Amino acid sequence: MNHPFRLDGKVAIVTGGNGGIGKGIAMGLAEAGCRIVIAARNQNKTDAVLREFQEKFGQSPLGVQMNVKSENDIRAIIQKVKEVFGRIDILINNAGVGIRKMPQEYTVEDWNEVMDTNLRSAFLCSQAVYPHMKEIGGGKIINIGSMTSLFGGARYAIYGASKGGIMQLTRALAVAWAADNIQVNTILPGWIETDLTPLSRKAVPTLDQNVLGRTPMGRWGRPADLAGAAVFLSSPASDFITGVALPVDGGYSIFLC
Repeated sequence: MNHPFRLDGKVAIVTGGNGGIGKGIAMGLAEAGCRIVIAARNQNKTDAVLREFQEKFGQSPLGVQMNVKSENDIRAIIQKVKEVFGRIDILINNAGVGIRKMPQEYTVEDWNEVMDTNLRSAFLCSQAVYPHMKEIGGGKIINIGSMTSLFGGARYAIYGASKGGIMQLTRALAVAWAADNIQVNTILPGWIETDLTPLSRKAVPTLDQNVLGRTPMGRWGRPADLAGAAVFLSSPASDFITGVALPVDGGYSIFLC
């Protein structure tokens, strides 16, 4: 019997996989034996990550430049991946952007930027991989949500709406594609330390104190902390799990403080 958590021979596309949470997930999937496609806008940043993968695993993922706001771009890249690898087993919808303002300060352009990047792209990418997953008898789609999928924040009106939408999109796709043996789930990261965290701490001087005080495990998460959940939800071990939202947050979402 094959190990239920191994991903040997599988092919995964990770949008926004050249940094932060996406990179942590891509690393975890690669360690489980998966072949990785990193789809992101910044090719220089992607190339640096490809070199890091080469040094660590002895082989480099496929790095493709993709604008997740472009339907044509998405469909062209998905087709390219199919042609290169012959299959697509796993999709990680991780690409995202946030604009923090009070609700009355947002513009329509802000709304479109966040919604198109965070929510519309997850739908379009999922729609594009669906026929390829159906063709091989199944697949796994993992959408990256947020604590703002659960909680309200004064400066997260659009971001929170997009991530709340991710949860509902996950449930709808899970129901729609269950008969095709495609499982669709959401991971809800807590406060994760990334390259952007210093900017957040600068903008909100009490942020570090607030996060540590609300997180029972007493620390920020790291991108690598998302890897185990992603491997589980990508593997045969989760074949009877679909439509769920899994917090990876050190207890943040269950702590009544």
